[in-house]
Amino acid sequence: MPKTKTRSAAKKRFKVTGTGKIMRRPTMRSHNLEHKSSKRKRGFRKERELTGADTNALKKMLRIR
Repeated sequence: MPKTKTRSAAKKRFKVTGTGKIMRRPTMRSHNLEHKSSKRKRGFRKERELTGADTNALKKMLRIR
């Protein structure tokens, strides 16, 4: 059987930690930053954990068991 390929889009946007959590970048940080407070922009630096039903779909995309 040939190897199954991961989804390239998912591979570029998400990272899997050693414990198996899927991390994502925060939304709303790409434009209009001059209108957002410094405190809010600092919060955008941290990666967030993916929650809910999205994790199951993404594990299939990344070929994680």
